[in-house]
Amino acid sequence: MVGNITVSMSLELLEAILKDAKQHYPKETILLFRGKSSKDVIHVEALIVPPLATYGDDFANIPLHMLPIDFSIIGMVHSHPSGSLTPSDVDVNHFFGRILMIVGFPFAGQDNIAIYNSYGEKTQLYITPS
Repeated sequence: MVGNITVSMSLELLEAILKDAKQHYPKETILLFRGKSSKDVIHVEALIVPPLATYGDDFANIPLHMLPIDFSIIGMVHSHPSGSLTPSDVDVNHFFGRILMIVGFPFAGQDNIAIYNSYGEKTQLYITPS
C-alpha cells in the first residue's frame, strides 16, 4: 500500500544519508530530518545529527527527552545493515515525526531505501536536483 503523502529531498541529502550509513556500517545509524510539511507533501531540507545517539549492531537510539523542542523536525532515517527495508515493530512503535526512511546495505542508491508514513505505510520519495 502506498501512503497518502509524498516526500521530496535533494540528491545531495540522499547521498549524505547513504554516506553516513556506510561510515557507521556494520552498526546502525540514525539521523533526524528537518523540513517543511503540509497535509500531503513533505520536503526534507536538512539532516540533523541527534545529540547523544547510540549506534549498535542491531539498533540505533536517541534519547528523545534530550532533544530541544523543534517543530521543523519532520522525521528520521536509520540504517539496516542487514539490507532489509522493512520497518521492525520497534521502528513503528518508536516513530518520531511524520516520516521514517530506512536505508539498507549496501547503501548504494535509491534501490536501497524505503520511506514510510506514521502508519507504517510505504510512501513515495522524489529526488530533486541538488
